[in-house]
Amino acid sequence: MSAPVPQPELPALPVTFRPTRTRVVLLGVGAALLAVLTAIALLLPSLGPGERLSFIVTGLLFLGVLMLLSRPKVVADAEGVTVVNLTTRRRLEWAQILGVNLRPGDPWVHLDLADGTSLAAMGIQPGVARSRAISDARALRALAEAYGTGSPTGGTSQR
Repeated sequence: MSAPVPQPELPALPVTFRPTRTRVVLLGVGAALLAVLTAIALLLPSLGPGERLSFIVTGLLFLGVLMLLSRPKVVADAEGVTVVNLTTRRRLEWAQILGVNLRPGDPWVHLDLADGTSLAAMGIQPGVARSRAISDARALRALAEAYGTGSPTGGTSQR
């Protein structure tokens, strides 16, 4: 006879899931790269105004791309979930989320939706902190089970 799997503690709402370490690294590298390219542009006396500007614009472009890569997050509140990926934002009601999956080898969580589709939730990714991603996925799954049944009291669903 197997022991029942304990339900994870429901986090207080609203809660934001995001890959914090990855975000810090991306934004730090972007800021450092912009600073280095700007310093090169201003300190090299042989550069003309157009070349200086191109160094700075290149640094800004790199920073912009790294900021875009650091954007993903999943925000859960009492009404539902907002999934922010690289270039898209989608709002879901709790009832639309049928499952929260993070299988071995997956780059991020996938949400199974009531319309038969799946949505990548890049805000929970096991890249750097696998144990954190697993606990975040479990917490989001517990929230979806508790709130998806129409009973936001923290109980579990009987699906």
